[in-house]
Amino acid sequence: DIDQLAETEAENWGYKGAEGLEPDASRCLLTLSRGGGDAVVVREFDLDAKRFVTDGFVSSEAKQSVAWLDANRLLIAKAGDGFRVTDSGYGAELRLWRRGEPLRVSQLLLEVPAHHVAISGAVLKNPLGTFPFAVDVPTFFEEGVYYLGDALNDARPDGEHGDGARNQRELAPKKLPLPPDVDWRGLFQDRLIGLTRSEWGPGSGTVGNPVGASAEVPVGQPIPAGALFSVPLSDLLAGQLANVEALVRPTARRAVTGVQAGRSSLYVSVTEDVVMQLLELSLEETGWGRRAVRLSANGTLSIVSANPHSDLALVNFEGFLKPDTLYAIMPGKAPNPVAQLPARFDAAKFSARQTFATSSDGVKVPCFIIEPKGRSGPLPTLLYGYGGFEIALTPSYLSPLATAWLQSGGVFAIANIRGGGEYGPEWHQAALGPNRQRAYDDFAAVAEHLAATGVTRMEQLGIYGGSNGGLLVGVAFTQRPDLFGAAVSAVPLLDMLRYDKLLAGASWTGEYGDPDDPEARRWLAAYSPYQNVHPDAAYPPVFLTTSTKDDRVHPGHARKMAARLKAQGHEVLYYENTEGGHSAAANLAQFARRDALVATFLMQELMAEPNSPD
Repeated sequence: DIDQLAETEAENWGYKGAEGLEPDASRCLLTLSRGGGDAVVVREFDLDAKRFVTDGFVSSEAKQSVAWLDANRLLIAKAGDGFRVTDSGYGAELRLWRRGEPLRVSQLLLEVPAHHVAISGAVLKNPLGTFPFAVDVPTFFEEGVYYLGDALNDARPDGEHGDGARNQRELAPKKLPLPPDVDWRGLFQDRLIGLTRSEWGPGSGTVGNPVGASAEVPVGQPIPAGALFSVPLSDLLAGQLANVEALVRPTARRAVTGVQAGRSSLYVSVTEDVVMQLLELSLEETGWGRRAVRLSANGTLSIVSANPHSDLALVNFEGFLKPDTLYAIMPGKAPNPVAQLPARFDAAKFSARQTFATSSDGVKVPCFIIEPKGRSGPLPTLLYGYGGFEIALTPSYLSPLATAWLQSGGVFAIANIRGGGEYGPEWHQAALGPNRQRAYDDFAAVAEHLAATGVTRMEQLGIYGGSNGGLLVGVAFTQRPDLFGAAVSAVPLLDMLRYDKLLAGASWTGEYGDPDDPEARRWLAAYSPYQNVHPDAAYPPVFLTTSTKDDRVHPGHARKMAARLKAQGHEVLYYENTEGGHSAAANLAQFARRDALVATFLMQELMAEPNSPD
């Protein structure tokens, strides 16, 4: 009970996940955050006894990642405690940590240069064995995958630790011959699986049958960007790429969004025009087979759990107006609903639909609209967007903020602009670096479309986004203040000429560009909201929110922007929660207060009658 633990220990603990010890999961590594930040404390917890393990593994607060190798050994990468740290503020060393051993003398397995983003460990277990890996992240969208099997053959007896110098043994991690921008997703049986972010031509051998294809792909034909592929791990260790297979290929409207391995099936989620479907893949004597798993239409599914030691998978499904439903899935069988969250509002009063706006370069941009049934005429509308880091905004059960807005008589809209992952890596890459303006043009096009089709009027259109979405809002109201009646920018990046100098900012140069590069600085300066605030402009009312304990995007972005807007005489409100990390809220009470502030601001600005004293 995290709340009880917080009260007992007088800490505002936030739950940040748990790493179970497979296959029986009798213990876990519990990660806890003070006040909601990305830095966490790691503590070993006994799931049977329901208590922390006496003298168990404990790692002090830091940005870190941990993985069980076995009951007495962990892979750990950490920003602190003697570990080297990258320029982005993450661990630059991966170490092997034995039970009872001081962390400072743990065994170094692999290290990366300071200009790389991070390194982490991953241990995958299935009936064929234990497979330890290291993942080097040079940039946000690149991965170097190393197999650590030989490097972990340590013959030292338990308890014989020695000092740090003697712990540095001759190690031989094996780097796998994968494309540098691979999106590695783990193992299925003896095969490595992953997604391509760019076209990959292994150069020789047969790229086998893609799922659903009627003929074999010609020898040497490259695998397209956004495809799900598999290749035997033994081939990779031998430097061979002859048996790479494209399992699911993207189309102009379809993208692969998720994949997890069960014992005999591989579960894959795909989107078709931002609406998701589930596929079940299996290895048969004649090759890969495919089955579509039928769930409710028009929603988002997430593969909650697929266990390589079991055929049971758990899949969550939700829609804008449909609360989360958990399905149990077995190979070849119909999904069985086992649990559903209670409804938070009366969905019968509302409808959801998809429409498409045309951007400045002619590209069709999807947009979801949730509105009162029988709507007649334009209504106050809240438009939400993100558009970055290959993250797709798919249909999900409406948040309390969106619900309050709808119940007050408004319309809620979501823009699926370029920069996101709605149509795979190409949709994301279309708005990287020098092409970032495309994302902002898409957002403006959606706003204009909502007005042109009678959903709303410009003076009643509000915009909201957080993090990269906060940057989106900042660009939107500084570039096109004529389109909006109010703007909410949450935990935002706003000074794009210095973002890489603050906290984790250096890790995002692959997304935005490096401000120290003169050419990149030119395009960043052209849209950076902080540099493009002008005293003679007529901006809509702006609400900026952030958190003192945001250790990902520095609160200085929002602070400086609020100060500049205020100094130039613009209407601005500012709220900084002292806790909450990048969510700007550390518990449900803080989430409720934050959302109430945002909803009240938007209602006052967009729903009040003209010339009304309210």
